[in-house]
Amino acid sequence: MVELRGSVELETVKRNTLPKQVVDSIVQLLISGQLKPGDKLPSEMELIDMLGVSRPVLREALSSLEALEVITRKTRGGTHFNNKIGSNPFSVMLALSIGNLPAIIEARMALELGLVAIAAEKITSEQLNRLKETIDEIAGSVDNNYGEADKEFHRIIALSANNPIIEGMIDPLLITHDKMDRQVRERERDVTVQFHTDIYNALVNRDPQEAFTHMYRHLSYVRKKLLQVYQNE
Repeated sequence: MVELRGSVELETVKRNTLPKQVVDSIVQLLISGQLKPGDKLPSEMELIDMLGVSRPVLREALSSLEALEVITRKTRGGTHFNNKIGSNPFSVMLALSIGNLPAIIEARMALELGLVAIAAEKITSEQLNRLKETIDEIAGSVDNNYGEADKEFHRIIALSANNPIIEGMIDPLLITHDKMDRQVRERERDVTVQFHTDIYNALVNRDPQEAFTHMYRHLSYVRKKLLQVYQNE
């Protein structure tokens, strides 16, 4: 345990999975109550001394926390915990599980399966048109470079729930999509188009059960592919 600036204490991290451990240690400042949402973190140099890690390791961890909207970094203003963390604990849980791909996949499935069923009841005609546009974009993609269109498809479905409580989960949900997408070594455009088309048709028909079923088939297929990669690493 290293203490700096009187009131802030951090556990020195071990050498394996360093960025993940740094993320855990920084989030613990919130969980332990040593710092609160909105508070400023120690400087990079202080954190390096406290944690016993290199600058690249620290910056990788901070980048992960920033992507999850747990912190905000400003060139001259330092690094602060975001004020909205208290209302968006899902980001913190993702930060703590950032190295656990199976858990991240399951979290995404749990969220999206509920969201797509709600979407079947609430999605607008305009949103359906935008969904169709993403499918067409994927179908016409060059070199299977369709990651952004794929993410937009899932974002539209999530937003169609039009629920302020769920909104706090949407950005972290898309971060899980990005993390999973980076693990894909071989894209299957035609397979993706078919899964998305099946989901789209169920939403057009306002059928929650069919929408749920096709989203489950889609995400289960992706999970199987990613876990094969994960287990072979």
